[in-house]
Amino acid sequence: MLDALTRINWLAVLAATVAATGLGGVWFTALFGKTYATVLGRAYDPKAKPAPLFIVGPMVCSLAAIITSALLMKALNLSSAGEALAFGAVVGLGYFVATMANTAINPNMPRPLMYSLVSGPYFFLMSISTSLILVAMP
Repeated sequence: MLDALTRINWLAVLAATVAATGLGGVWFTALFGKTYATVLGRAYDPKAKPAPLFIVGPMVCSLAAIITSALLMKALNLSSAGEALAFGAVVGLGYFVATMANTAINPNMPRPLMYSLVSGPYFFLMSISTSLILVAMP
């Protein structure tokens, strides 16, 4: 499967990473910023500048996940939008949303269910959209 590293389109991986990062930025600030802060038990401050770790960290994690998806999509020989949509949905729900919900269920998360309801759809949509980008740029 690692021979697929030479067959993936790295420009598509970069484009998908930028898209995932942009979606996350909009999702967790403009769309659900206040709700997200409340779910985390924090005061909402739309003018606060996040530390670089909170921008670069998720971008690096998204990059790793997108490379993994690209490898799996090549190994599975997925090439249509329908296949990408199905792959993105299965991976999004089965890995991303499940892992995110599992992470939320800990004593340090004040509202795990609400956190899952805010964050889960982002990870699901991110998986679908990045899978579609990867198949659109073979």
